[in-house]
Amino acid sequence: MPFSVQLGLLLALATAFVSIVGFLYKHRGAVDAPPVQWRHPVRSTMGLFANKWWTLGIIVATASWGLHVGALALAPISLVQSVIAGGLVLLTVVAERLFHIPVTGREWIGVGLTAAGLAFLAATLGETGNERHSDFAGATLAGYVVALSLASLGVMLIAQRSPRRAGVLLGAAAGLQWGASDVTIKALSDSLGEQGALVLLDPLAGVILALSLVGLVVSARSLQLGDAVPVIAVTSAAANLSTIASGLVVFGEPLPEGTLGIALRMVAFALVICAAALTPGPVRAVSGVGAPSPVRP
Repeated sequence: MPFSVQLGLLLALATAFVSIVGFLYKHRGAVDAPPVQWRHPVRSTMGLFANKWWTLGIIVATASWGLHVGALALAPISLVQSVIAGGLVLLTVVAERLFHIPVTGREWIGVGLTAAGLAFLAATLGETGNERHSDFAGATLAGYVVALSLASLGVMLIAQRSPRRAGVLLGAAAGLQWGASDVTIKALSDSLGEQGALVLLDPLAGVILALSLVGLVVSARSLQLGDAVPVIAVTSAAANLSTIASGLVVFGEPLPEGTLGIALRMVAFALVICAAALTPGPVRAVSGVGAPSPVRP
């Protein structure tokens, strides 16, 4: 495996840790901020940034975003997202040790599943880990991003009709928006070497900005309505699942040769995603704005 790909995966692991810290700070700020109102996104955003914990969470999340961009530019998207998905088990450690949120035995089961999933993944890399795999067809990229955006909108509509589960549903919707953004970042990274800073003027940069901002507002509301650990885990799982799938659908990352190799790769991805799903305990029904978690960093 080239050093550049190894560095990309190291950046992905750092992304996982930093994003979790940022998420937990954002949760603390979101539950203390005025409720997000869909009809007043600017006013709601200003209300969020008036809270120091939300602002700190955004600063940390921005650092995580920078690490993520670097990882996507250096390594295949499916491997980057698999490492980030595996890094989701850090949520239990960070929540318990740094934020003093109780962690259940169910959540620790995710650690073993993730280790097994990454072991299978390492054993079935094949040619995937030999380059960053950033080639794509514009129509395929557009169709995939639109599909994720429509799916996110559908989940948001379901959340409107299911107030008791609105927190995790909106978290999933935000994850799909950010997944679409990550796929677009990966596509744009192919032009980074040629365009340099001018890449910010590329139309895809506008798509990334729009998806990121919409996801940010939806995520804020999800954190207001649900408990920290399950909402963060569901958001991350939705983003990771959609971006891992894009490796095959959009960027043409190769599957291992032979039926056994393909089966092991599918098992690897399934274990990592299942670990992400098992990391939180059973989702509790909520209504209204969730009470702040006992966060004492």
